[in-house]
Amino acid sequence: MKDKLTKEEVLHVSRLARVGISEEEIEKYQVELKKLLDEVDKIKEVKNYDEELLIAPYDHDTVLRKDESGEMLSNEEIMKNVPASIGNFVEVPVMIND
Repeated sequence: MKDKLTKEEVLHVSRLARVGISEEEIEKYQVELKKLLDEVDKIKEVKNYDEELLIAPYDHDTVLRKDESGEMLSNEEIMKNVPASIGNFVEVPVMIND
């Protein structure tokens, strides 16, 4: 079994990821990506790895209530529970970083 990927294989992965890499990085990733792929192959060796895995120690017998339409809340009722507002708009914290 070989201990590193070919230069072409590493370049193929970098093109798929749309990442430019230098010659030094190609040499580094020939070994590092091969190690990663070897670890993934170990998962395939686990008996029944492709069957349903136990994620939680209980059955997934979730009972959901039926969706039913009801009366809409008025603006005044909604604004009673809003921590910050500007006019009829609910003010929320900024979630996007520059």
